[in-house]
Amino acid sequence: MVSRLPGAIARALLVVLLIVTPSMLLPGASSDAQQIVALVAIFGAVLTFVEYASSYPGLVEFRDAPPFNRVRFGSLFATVLLLTVIMRGHDNPTTMTEFVTAVGTIIGHSIDFPYSPVRLVVLMMPDQTDAALIADVRTAAGLSYLISLLSLTVFVMALGVNRWPTRSGAFNVWVNLPTFDPTAGGDVVERLNRDARINIALGFLLPFLIPAIVKLASNIFDPVSMSNPHTLIWTMTAWAFLPASLFMRGIAMGRVASMIEEKRKRTYAQAQKEQLQTA
Repeated sequence: MVSRLPGAIARALLVVLLIVTPSMLLPGASSDAQQIVALVAIFGAVLTFVEYASSYPGLVEFRDAPPFNRVRFGSLFATVLLLTVIMRGHDNPTTMTEFVTAVGTIIGHSIDFPYSPVRLVVLMMPDQTDAALIADVRTAAGLSYLISLLSLTVFVMALGVNRWPTRSGAFNVWVNLPTFDPTAGGDVVERLNRDARINIALGFLLPFLIPAIVKLASNIFDPVSMSNPHTLIWTMTAWAFLPASLFMRGIAMGRVASMIEEKRKRTYAQAQKEQLQTA
């Protein structure tokens, strides 16, 4: 456990930095909001430290199978940081904020075509929404969705280049998949493949389903106000990050299933060879 402490402390500090970034960079946060952010940051830091300092599994999947969680955290942090920079440019414009805003605007307009996830996010806004706010939503949605696609690309490339997850050592299903019970019944490979297909399907559909659900719910409940920069940042981040995370989880579980199946074939072939030698 002692050898895990430096890495656990570093990860906990990075989680704190992720959570407090919008509050640090954006002006005008109330004292109550700052206290809530501090509590959430402390909770996230404690949870991360306990997960990575312990030798036993907890809730974090693929804990000992980098770069799965590193890619996810990198995409999450990049999304929050860039959206915060764009929102900061409204009150304190600089060369950096104007550059990021211009890039995000170009990306948002490029992805905003009929039936695209970005177009659905724009359409979920109420009819009386200000044009400037709609432009911010389009920019944030396009940039966050592009980052999620890039994170998927990076992870898929890591699968082939680094022979994930066996490159970092023996893969322990108990540690890296704590919520998956291999003794629950049924063939492990079939269950992993089924879960992989479900996660990939959800990862593909959620960017389209979430705006539709929000639009339908706005007819019953008060719609979520995106005029608050913090709400806009975290809503768009969650909208893009959650589907990408599910997509990556499905790809990872499919890879684990194929790895187990290949090991079974090698074991069966070795057993057949030994039987022939002893016959």
